[in-house]
Amino acid sequence: MTRSEARAALQRALELSRELATIADSGEIEVTIRLDADRLQLLKAACGMLRPADDHERGLLREIIALNAAAIGTLQHRQRAMARDLDMMSVGRRAMRAYSATGLRR
Repeated sequence: MTRSEARAALQRALELSRELATIADSGEIEVTIRLDADRLQLLKAACGMLRPADDHERGLLREIIALNAAAIGTLQHRQRAMARDLDMMSVGRRAMRAYSATGLRR
């Protein structure tokens, strides 16, 4: 792989990172995993050719890192929200069982 091909791979990895951040917000986990795997392959391929990296390449890498951190934060937030929802459903089910056992008589 030439340096220009490595730069193109890095640019494509940035595009995938932008797409991944958008998709992570929608909660499509399978698509997010596939995009992340594709991006990883591009970064691995480009990594060896970009040493030492110039300012433009470092800028692309910084943006990829920032987008990755944002996507991870979004996914973690969604995971915590889902865990809270499951906890609330569990509390509601226990309450229903408790109240149904007492049986309100008229």
